[in-house]
Amino acid sequence: MTKHSLDFSTRHDLPVSCGVVVINSRGQVLLCHVTGHDLWDLPKGMQEAGEPPIHTARRELHEETGLEFAEDLFVELGRFDFRPDKRLHLFRVRAPASLADISHLTCASHFIHPDTGEPTPEMDGFRWASRDDVRRLCGPNMQRVLLGVDW
Repeated sequence: MTKHSLDFSTRHDLPVSCGVVVINSRGQVLLCHVTGHDLWDLPKGMQEAGEPPIHTARRELHEETGLEFAEDLFVELGRFDFRPDKRLHLFRVRAPASLADISHLTCASHFIHPDTGEPTPEMDGFRWASRDDVRRLCGPNMQRVLLGVDW
């Protein structure tokens, strides 16, 4: 087995990122544009020690988009191999019709921009995306996971 084909699915010590697949009535997924990169991503983030995955997913969704949904609307999709150094735990939420317009979404989670030294939102854009869009806009690991689950 080469180092590039290591099976990390049995590694239980890997950090876990929890995220939400928000789906609209047209079967499109909500993607967030990662500031300073070409890629689009799901709202997701690292699970804190002792934090239940659903709480991490809800927290990250709120921080990165401003969206909040009742916990009973979240459907667990499972834990996925994401990268050799990280697992991904996903939940699905069906968006209400009122969320067709996402122009009001905003990211409250910031990092210090390396060039300007200014606090900068982690996500700087939002869009609804089809499966074909996911193939064009997301990185290979996110494509593999998103295209492998039922929206």
